[in-house]
Amino acid sequence: MALCRPEVVCAYPISPQTHIIEAVGAMVKEGTLAPCEYINVESEFAAMSVAIGASATGARSYTATASQGLLYMIEALYNAAGLGLPIVMTLANRAIGAPINIWNDHSDAMAVRDSGWIHLRRDQPRAADLHVQAFRLAEELSVPVMSAWTDSYSLTPSKRGHSRPATVDAFLPPTTRQVLDPADRFPLAHGGSEASRKFVISLIYVSSTP
Repeated sequence: MALCRPEVVCAYPISPQTHIIEAVGAMVKEGTLAPCEYINVESEFAAMSVAIGASATGARSYTATASQGLLYMIEALYNAAGLGLPIVMTLANRAIGAPINIWNDHSDAMAVRDSGWIHLRRDQPRAADLHVQAFRLAEELSVPVMSAWTDSYSLTPSKRGHSRPATVDAFLPPTTRQVLDPADRFPLAHGGSEASRKFVISLIYVSSTP
């Protein structure tokens, strides 16, 4: 994720994706991902809502979730897809409860298979490449992409070193999108109705408020 140079990262912890977000958060705090901003949110729904607002202003936006967390943000998933926002999300596949379940299952991804998101799946050794490809696809096609490459506690805790910044920079240039300007009191909006335009503007003001 660091090699993709995200500009806004927002997520709520849920096993087994928490260590991914913790690592990215540490990099932001250390300044190694500057000018990336890490936003603490109160829920998975808030995470996707903030990602929508950030992406609508042109920021390269990223989040991650799993299992029940994905179901909690499901309403906002459709908004991201309908607005054509290139958000990338890691989905650490985990079975849906009840009862509480941490084992391998793709029922979370299958629950949102028709939400308008591209789903990418690969084995663990190619997980890093998959995220770079996800951002390239998302930004070229103006669609959100879900990188569902992990299988709960079987693969998610696996870690490998990866450092190919020159290759990634050549494949994934900096984003130049600028859709909505939060500094403009009446920004240009997009969407199929007046209600959708007001929805986007409200999200941008929420995400840009200190």
